[in-house]
Amino acid sequence: MADHNDRAPHIPGQRQQPPAPEPAAEETNPRLAALRAWWNTAWDQGGVLHDRWEDLRRAPELGWHGMAHWVKAAIGLAGICVVIILLDTATGVLTDAAHRLLTAVPDVQVGDNTSTGVWATIDNPVRSYIAAHSAGLPISAATVYTLWQFTGLFSLGAGFITRSNGVRLTWVAWGFTGVAMVWTTTPDTSRTVATAITVLAWTAASAFALRGLNLRPRVFANIGAPEITVQPQIHIPTPAAPPAGGAPGNVRPLQKR
Repeated sequence: MADHNDRAPHIPGQRQQPPAPEPAAEETNPRLAALRAWWNTAWDQGGVLHDRWEDLRRAPELGWHGMAHWVKAAIGLAGICVVIILLDTATGVLTDAAHRLLTAVPDVQVGDNTSTGVWATIDNPVRSYIAAHSAGLPISAATVYTLWQFTGLFSLGAGFITRSNGVRLTWVAWGFTGVAMVWTTTPDTSRTVATAITVLAWTAASAFALRGLNLRPRVFANIGAPEITVQPQIHIPTPAAPPAGGAPGNVRPLQKR
């Protein structure tokens, strides 16, 4: 039996034919051939990728005002992404620092009425209200009470120093919340008096927090220079009337030849 691996006998003087070359990948895959053709065309002079590369290469020379608009958009988008990442990191750091600061605050017995004197008329109802409505919060009632105190002291001091409208609005909102808590928590027999004391105390403190606030409308008188209208005109003098009974001196009769 003949072996399948046997080769054809070599005849001296006969030239052997080389093996047929394998077909290129582009010939077997039309999509790959079309992609290669598009790639070569895009990098030719005037192609899409060639022009984009020229825009990037010339951007440092042209500067911000001369570079292509799509390069500006890409740089702006990258800058926005960097800012978002930095803000996200900073927010996490600030939140962690605020949490540590608030948890380090001494535990205040919010539900107990520990204040005395006139301040107890305002402070004790606020403590009772916060203790009764902070059960479902992720922070303790003592932390909420500390934040309420800090907001009032900050808006009072910052409003007196900076005279900022935002700080003044915070002070007004803080005062309204305090009055509302006192009105809600104080018993009916003394609710009116306690609320009146709270409003008077808040009004007295507002003299410092709202320092310089003027509700009168301002009238600005615009006194400008008088308007001067320049109208160029050309004046032509009227010619003198000819003497009576004769022609004017500058008129000569025609001579016939």
